[in-house]
Amino acid sequence: MRLIALPAFADNYIWALVAEDGNAIVVDPGQAAPVLAAAAQQQWRPHTVLLTHHHNDHIGGVAELQAHYPGLAVLAPDDPRIPQATRRVGDGEHVQALGVGIDVVSVPGHTQTHIAFHTAEHLFSGDALFSLGCGRMFEGTPPQLLASLQRLASLPATLLVCCGHEYTASNAVFARHVDPTNAALARRHEEALAMRRDERPTLPVALASELECNPFLRTHTPAIQAAVSAHLGRELTSEVDVLAGLRGWKDGFGT
Repeated sequence: MRLIALPAFADNYIWALVAEDGNAIVVDPGQAAPVLAAAAQQQWRPHTVLLTHHHNDHIGGVAELQAHYPGLAVLAPDDPRIPQATRRVGDGEHVQALGVGIDVVSVPGHTQTHIAFHTAEHLFSGDALFSLGCGRMFEGTPPQLLASLQRLASLPATLLVCCGHEYTASNAVFARHVDPTNAALARRHEEALAMRRDERPTLPVALASELECNPFLRTHTPAIQAAVSAHLGRELTSEVDVLAGLRGWKDGFGT
């Protein structure tokens, strides 16, 4: 399967896995136009759509794609805010599309019904996990978000993270503010800046890299715990509190 990142809006990515026969799995098509253009130019056809959550920048193009490709399968979480779904999927389910096995993981936090999908090679994390960051808690709670990030962190480190937005360079600024002595993070930041200068995506990225560099996956480490404690002016004793403090710090950070 060939992986394609399709830019959408200002900083979204729509992901496509294209099989040799020209059929494709499309993830989070917030706009139809990038999918239709790439499919026509590169001669492939959407077969199955995977949706991680209900936000319009991830599902807004589905209806137009369904009109263009009758019979298009749309797998989505059990959420009435995603009326385009043809099949509801939930935590622990294993589904097949184009001969590819896909596991579903519940990752509430950004939204209550957010799910992620992973194959043997790729992790489609939507807005639950970004490179060097994670999604804001619009509907979830810190314990939910922590549990979700821990679940993603426990997946095979060889998985390639394919998230929903190109936020890596801006996330790196905050991450390095929190974790300034992390050499792997410094290298990732420089790599991301070079990629963006060349107008290349910073994604996908190996989960192994995120485990080394992403402060939201490292709330169990003394370095991150000390930084958040210092920022808040009190010693934190629980990882939930560290994550909540880190997320609140990021929400107010000036980038």
